[in-house]
Amino acid sequence: MATRHLYLARHGAADAFGELTATGRRQAGLLGERLAHVPADAVWHSPLPRAAASAHELARHLPGVPVAAADELVDHVPHVPAPAQTPPPWRGFFDGYDEAEARAGRALADALTARFGSGPGPGGPDTHEVLVTHAYQIAWLVRHALDAPEARWLGLDSANAALTVLELRPGLPPTLVMFNDMSHLPADLRWTGFPATSRP
Repeated sequence: MATRHLYLARHGAADAFGELTATGRRQAGLLGERLAHVPADAVWHSPLPRAAASAHELARHLPGVPVAAADELVDHVPHVPAPAQTPPPWRGFFDGYDEAEARAGRALADALTARFGSGPGPGGPDTHEVLVTHAYQIAWLVRHALDAPEARWLGLDSANAALTVLELRPGLPPTLVMFNDMSHLPADLRWTGFPATSRP
């Protein structure tokens, strides 16, 4: 049965201007080393500079694999839940989002799942795609794969250059193979993109 393999990664660490830092480049390179054995068909990335730079850095370990932007992977809030569906600590996060912004974000989220949230056609070959994107987009694709309530994208956070893997097959529920895996990163490069606290 044909399988669509998606290797989802958040971009490497970036500075306040959204540019990849030296740490982010190291993270992306180590992720590329981890993916070097994968028979990748394409590397897709968000059009934002931190994701584009991360994609090109990791693609140095995937010679000959095309690298291209996918507008659907751009950073955005995919779903603004109703107040009753929003945990109280999150309610302030959505202050200032009006209905037009919420609709635009949801349209992008729907385009994201339409492009990357379904399996291959019956009888087609296996495919392997690397997606370098942002934490919210990974959370939305994982939520979609698990058929979880829409508000459950909240709290599904990803570290910089962490790896999440989905397998999509026609006629079957998606498989979440791994989520937020950082085993390719040394301890000093893990957990960036999260608040500073003690981590395992």
